[in-house]
Amino acid sequence: MLKTSARLLRLLSLLQTGTELSGPELAERLRVSPRTVRYDIDKLRELGYPVHATPGVAGGYRLGTGGRLPPLLLDDEEAVAVAVSLRTAAGGSVAGIEETSVRALAKLHQLLPDRLRRRIGALHGYTVAVSPAGPGAPPVDADLLATVAGACRDRQRLRFDYRTHDGRETLREAEPYRLVHAGRRWYLVAWDTAREDWRTFRLDRLRPRVPFGARFVPRGEPPADLVQRGVDTVRARWRARVTVHEPAEAISARIPASVAVEPLDERRCVVHASADSPYRLALHILALDAEFEVDGPPELLHSLRTVGARCTAAPPEVRPGDGPRG
Repeated sequence: MLKTSARLLRLLSLLQTGTELSGPELAERLRVSPRTVRYDIDKLRELGYPVHATPGVAGGYRLGTGGRLPPLLLDDEEAVAVAVSLRTAAGGSVAGIEETSVRALAKLHQLLPDRLRRRIGALHGYTVAVSPAGPGAPPVDADLLATVAGACRDRQRLRFDYRTHDGRETLREAEPYRLVHAGRRWYLVAWDTAREDWRTFRLDRLRPRVPFGARFVPRGEPPADLVQRGVDTVRARWRARVTVHEPAEAISARIPASVAVEPLDERRCVVHASADSPYRLALHILALDAEFEVDGPPELLHSLRTVGARCTAAPPEVRPGDGPRG
């Protein structure tokens, strides 16, 4: 049986879940009598916790909102989740709360046991934030994040099953270096040992195999532009090689640095365009604002024709002075 102080903390933790629990349910979880539960509830109220009781057969206890913030109890996974969220906010992803997030993160870090400090330290030390992704991204399990971050920290090879964008399952082995947080998506930047090159993997498509591989000697930091370029590549399912009739310098000045541009001669260049749909790919190419040539894929050509037809069907240009007159 738990001692009184430990039992009160356990009771408070159960009440902080937000679920209304009956006296018998609390007694069963705490392995005490209903009378002891009522005694402990009174103790919490004396300490300032607003514990509300609903009478009747279907009634129970729940923790209400009070005039001040009582001590908050978190389990291991909750503490990791809060620390990661505070770190993201402290980095400026939520305007106006950066300083407050830093203070809260410092308080939480001071109270954490060593085992959680190492997990959160790995997540912080090996995570990079880049431009936001669109909404609706699939969630990533917190244990998976902590596992991969630990492999980055410990320089330990990962063996994992990976599902490509077209649904194929592959077995990969890689040396993990950085986790990348792009909006609501997570990516792993790693050295693919079979392909002998840097690669970026979507974390929600990755399933680690246990045991991990051997430790590796770091090859140095990944290329500076790999994070953004790799994330753009993983996001983009549709790609095209576009010949543009303008100098490479002029085109590079109009588009993100992550888009590859190759000069052909003084007047032409090749743009390696990509997007998550043929229609968006067509819009990206048109946004180059230059004469271009592209021979595929067929879905892109269809989208370009669709956009062209819509522009042709648009209303005629209205000149200044035209329009209805009173």
